[in-house]
Amino acid sequence: MKSTIAGQYFRNYILMFVLSLILAAGALALLDFSDHVISTTLMKNQFRAADLIREDYLEIDAAPVVNSGGGIQVISRAFEIVRTEGLHTIQKETLTPAEFTDFLTNSRRVGVKYSYDVAYSPAGQYWLVVTFPTSVRIDFAVVHNEDYPSADSRSVTGYIAAVLIFYLLLLALSTLLYSRITSFGVLRPLRKLVGGTKRLRDGDYSARVKLNLKNEFRELEDTFNAMAERIEKETILREQAENRRRKLILDLSHDLKSPLAGIMGYAELCLGKELRPEERESFLKIILENSRRADRLLKDLFELSKLDSPEFRLEKSRTDLSEYLREEMAKYLPLLESTGFGCAFQIPEEELPALIDEAQMDRVFQNLVDNAVRYNPPGTNLSVTLEEQADAYALTFRDDGTGMPEELSEEIFSPFVRADEARNPQTGGTGLGLAIVKKIVEAHGGSVQLQTAPGKGCAFLLLIPKI
Repeated sequence: MKSTIAGQYFRNYILMFVLSLILAAGALALLDFSDHVISTTLMKNQFRAADLIREDYLEIDAAPVVNSGGGIQVISRAFEIVRTEGLHTIQKETLTPAEFTDFLTNSRRVGVKYSYDVAYSPAGQYWLVVTFPTSVRIDFAVVHNEDYPSADSRSVTGYIAAVLIFYLLLLALSTLLYSRITSFGVLRPLRKLVGGTKRLRDGDYSARVKLNLKNEFRELEDTFNAMAERIEKETILREQAENRRRKLILDLSHDLKSPLAGIMGYAELCLGKELRPEERESFLKIILENSRRADRLLKDLFELSKLDSPEFRLEKSRTDLSEYLREEMAKYLPLLESTGFGCAFQIPEEELPALIDEAQMDRVFQNLVDNAVRYNPPGTNLSVTLEEQADAYALTFRDDGTGMPEELSEEIFSPFVRADEARNPQTGGTGLGLAIVKKIVEAHGGSVQLQTAPGKGCAFLLLIPKI
């Protein structure tokens, strides 16, 4: 049988109800025991009128009563107070029969602040009244006469039983209602949380819960929503990574397919028919060029995979970044001059120390220069600027060539992304060069950004951390 929270609350309240009855019965028994113990120590029970009375009221020893804070009064047959010592509460010296009767009646009334014990002496024909002030008294008693049964006993017992049953039913109903009300405050937010959890289970990662509570459920609500948000983000990132993986495979297949197809096609021509020497040489050059393209693509892909590997480590050394950059750009001056590029360098004379892996940084500048030469026409001006900032060195590699759409400024650093959407092998590279640049710069603790617009050239901003 399925256990519910509402049922658990109801069972708990029933248990508390039973325990309350047991405690009430125990409390009554304890009160009775306490009353018995206390009664043996009360002054009124130590000096009872029947024990003090004498045939001659002048022989009554009133000193112990008076010394204990009480008093005695002797009332004759004529209702005159003929002797009084100590505490005196009657306030009259002579009583009428009616007043004496009222005194005897009221002395037992609930709420009287004094304890009166009255005894009559047949020999002396007087009443002795012993009075003590009451300390604390709770007047409650249930009396049943076992010696002389009453004709009303059955009806009175039935009424008492009916009242008791009605009280128990009312208490049980109150227990049920209260358990439902209190469990509702727990079940309502739980149902919302369960509903949100089921939506997550079914793939709806946008699921959120709103409980509008300020108790512990508020913390649970925040935790659930934070978890759902994280799952949603990770799912989106996973889908993006999966899409990039598919695109990577498609782009790699496409970029390898063209050179391989050229190699296979021209190799079959060389083997399939007689060719003039100049034709054979032309076909072999095409085969060699396609082989180089495929080799370059595979090398770049291997380099990118190596940079992504957890085992990859840079071999950094302290380097004067100014001198290193001058020497590095000097390597490419013949290439830039032969392609008709103009050059301008702004490199500080002072030493700018940095920790870099020179072999990997060589690859960065090789890819940037190759990218500029490949995608820009002759006559393009290239400038390289190195500046010192607060916590990094800013290296700007800028050209005033054709540029590219601004929306590619972030995506261009992803593998196989090229500004040439047609992926023309004659005008484009492997599409891995800038991805390699980004990986190497970030491995140094730096960053790289591209600022570009069609017809306004490209500016690559590299930040290299200072020592």
